Amino acid sequence: MDEAVETLRKIEQNYKIFQQQQFTFIRALENTRQEAHDLIRPVSSIIQVQCYKDHHCFNSTDKRILNMFISICNDLRNLLHQLEVLHPGDNVAQGLLNKCRVLLNDSNDLTNVRATYPHGVVNYLSLDEARNRYGGVVSLIPVVLDTMTEWITYTKRHLLYTVSRGRAMSKKETPTSQTKPHVHCAARTSINKRALQLQEKDFQKYLSENQRPPQKAPWRPPGKHP
Repeated sequence: MDEAVETLRKIEQNYKIFQQQQFTFIRALENTRQEAHDLIRPVSSIIQVQCYKDHHCFNSTDKRILNMFISICNDLRNLLHQLEVLHPGDNVAQGLLNKCRVLLNDSNDLTNVRATYPHGVVNYLSLDEARNRYGGVVSLIPVVLDTMTEWITYTKRHLLYTVSRGRAMSKKETPTSQTKPHVHCAARTSINKRALQLQEKDFQKYLSENQRPPQKAPWRPPGKHP
């Protein structure tokens, strides 16, 4: 978990650098869209940005900022795989991972994705840009980062609750396990006493049944006898 938290922190730092260059990113998208003669449809997927960079980008500054966007998306995918292996979680945690999985899909439609407060990325766009062109693509990374942060926070609490509950149960079970030998010894002592009593009773019965009565001397008349 610590490694995942550290990876997320590094991605957030890279995103802050990218966010400071949002106008450069939008300009790069404008330039590549013009080169691609694709000015009507909105930028609505990661694969679309990749296509602009690979086939319609002839400016080093544009290529650098588009590469930065794609690189952060790839880092988020790698972190997603790490979180999936780290802990499968319950339905809540799994739902958060599924949300990230859908958002980071290359061909997923980002048209309706919007980052809200405290993120101001959409506010830096004009109304037309936010609504019809770039609102989804600039919202993708902050929304995924928020979702992953929520997953880590939830999972940490869940694991902490599970561990504390396990410790509490083990404490409750300890006295019982300690008293079991005492109860067992007491029961065994009672059984042994009963067995001894039964053996003594049987022995006395045996004596009474098998002991011969003492023989009396034959009667003789008074006087001297040899």
